[in-house]
This record gives sequence, C-alpha cells and structure tokens, in this order.
Amino acid sequence: MTPAEDEGPSGVHCRLDELLLERGMTLTRLSELVGVSVVNLSILKNDRARAIRYSTLSAICRALDCEIGDLLVRADASL
Repeated sequence: MTPAEDEGPSGVHCRLDELLLERGMTLTRLSELVGVSVVNLSILKNDRARAIRYSTLSAICRALDCEIGDLLVRADASL
C-alpha cells in the first residue's frame, strides 16, 4: 500500500459530535471523564483518527452511556 492510500478515508464515521450535542456535554468534559486529551478526542470527532484503543473506546462509550455502534458507523451508512 502506498502512503497516499494509507492516508485515505477509513470508511468509518465517528458520531462523537452528535452524541456530545445530544447529551449537552463538551469535548473538554468528556476529556476529563475519559482521561484522553481534547486534541486526541478532536481528531476522533473530526474523522481523522487512524486507530483507537479498545480501552479508550470503552471509556468514551461509558461516559456517553452509548454502545460502540452508536459512536462508530460505516461512513457510507451515515450519509
């Protein structure tokens, strides 16, 4: 795989911004709850993350009281 292909869209859309809005929570507050920097959460929120640890995923879902499938969806399914 070439570097250009490796940097392409993952086919996964993160609904973090929508879930935060629904819950009236800020990215800063979520950062405090899960112990992940605002910068890293912002990368995830803007669909620029290339990977996520299961422990981080689990912590985010616990803090937002959601399932993994509520947070991460196929990009073509979110259109």
